[in-house]
Amino acid sequence: MIKNFRILALFFALFFLTSTKIFAQSNYVLPYPSSMPGSLSYKIHIIYENFSKYWYFGDFGQFDYNLKLADKYLVEAKTLFEYKQYLLGYNALKKSDQYFVGIIPSLAKAEEHGKNILQKKLILNEAARKHMEVLREMEKSVPGIFIWEPEKSAPTTLDLKTTIDKSINLRQKNV
Repeated sequence: MIKNFRILALFFALFFLTSTKIFAQSNYVLPYPSSMPGSLSYKIHIIYENFSKYWYFGDFGQFDYNLKLADKYLVEAKTLFEYKQYLLGYNALKKSDQYFVGIIPSLAKAEEHGKNILQKKLILNEAARKHMEVLREMEKSVPGIFIWEPEKSAPTTLDLKTTIDKSINLRQKNV
């Protein structure tokens, strides 16, 4: 009996003594990257996305929908930029911006309808801070200008630095 108690005490002592604290820079957590462009599941997910916007009805529903997709496409852009898929990353960042812009009108409508939007504003501020943190990290590793040259078409110049700066400024307005 005493032997079991000592083993149990040793287990608890090791558990509590070896735990470490982890500090995050932001309380807001971005989602894990989902399927990426080029896969079959990505096309299916896009179709699902288009139908799901009708599921998120109401002011707060639209807030959640737009924030969820702004997060998703920001993470997608970050991942694609890391793999040097600049055109796809550029397009994903533009989509993230479009959804982020859609957040503000839904909050304004909720306020017009007499709803308490304080909690949603706090969430939006945290999200905007996290987005700016990710965008500033992306800015360090992405080339300023990239020329994408498809095989049988004219080249396209992507001003990635300006696009990322616009994305940061868009989010800074909401902090």
